[in-house]
Amino acid sequence: MRWVLHVDLDQFIAAVEVLRRPELAGLALIVGGRGDPTERAVVSTASYEARAFGVGSGMPLRIAARKAPDAVILPVDAPAYLAASAEVMAAVRAQPGAVVQVLGWDEAFVGVDTDDPEAYARRLQHAVLECTGLHCSVGIGDTLVRAKIATGFGKPRGVFRLTAENWDDVMGERPVIELWGVGPKVSKRLVALGIRTVAELSTAPEDGLVAEFGPRMGLWYRELGQGGGSAVVDDTPWVARGHSRETTYQTDLADRAEIEQAALTLLEQVLDGVAEDGRPVIGLGLKVRYAPFTTKTFTKRIQETVDRDLVIAKARELIARIEPDRPVRLLGMRAEMALPDDAREGRTPTRGAW
Repeated sequence: MRWVLHVDLDQFIAAVEVLRRPELAGLALIVGGRGDPTERAVVSTASYEARAFGVGSGMPLRIAARKAPDAVILPVDAPAYLAASAEVMAAVRAQPGAVVQVLGWDEAFVGVDTDDPEAYARRLQHAVLECTGLHCSVGIGDTLVRAKIATGFGKPRGVFRLTAENWDDVMGERPVIELWGVGPKVSKRLVALGIRTVAELSTAPEDGLVAEFGPRMGLWYRELGQGGGSAVVDDTPWVARGHSRETTYQTDLADRAEIEQAALTLLEQVLDGVAEDGRPVIGLGLKVRYAPFTTKTFTKRIQETVDRDLVIAKARELIARIEPDRPVRLLGMRAEMALPDDAREGRTPTRGAW
């Protein structure tokens, strides 16, 4: 039988740091920013010991330090994590019959034909540990969605199977926010429709979902509630849909000209990446975080173009939407690109970046 496995490295970034500094094993470890909790930065990852204090990814570093005052705080070292990720993916690809679809630094889908997926998963875990010193959890499913969700039940260092046979028993009464691809905003909209559990979503009337989310996403959310979707693991190389840059400023930007120039500087960096890819721009995005912590996002579709000056002119229209007289603590710019003709087909709404 063809199975989908989802391989997820346990506390990946923290685990890489422990490999480099074994004396950190068992300690509350936080990785984020430049490792200085007095600066504006967020947590990239936290060890299980730090998570016990309520520290989580995306949390402001100063708050994390307050929650876990004895934690070791380290700066982000992206090159080290990329190198470790490459070793992990090489070990996964070396498994017999494995078709590997990389999702990020620390996770991948694996398609495999086997009569004993649990045994295959255990061998895969052993191979990754042997080659890299890193532990992983493996979810087993008959669709990508079920395999992805199954991994959460296997953490840490475990294996869990989630298929059509046990989907309702395992997921039926759980809140919709526990589904892959359903975040806080979508969850609130579903609850407003009277849909609170996965089981309720799986049987929700299609017309109501379509009216709320549109014909594509409305039907997708219903299918998601059933654990359905694609069962095909696609090893076509990942293709970035866009480039983005963002910066958190240690001192709020208050001058309008300074804010505009900072946004344009980020855009220039983004467009340098776009130029390397050689694909036209089809959309723009601007992220603004006002002091103290209110975030707004603006997007704009544009006519497909490789004209840098035209893209900058269109971006200025977004930048003009930044509210005057409001100090800014973070800016981000993004350019969406047209996908090449040979890009991976069958993208799901939960993976809009491939």
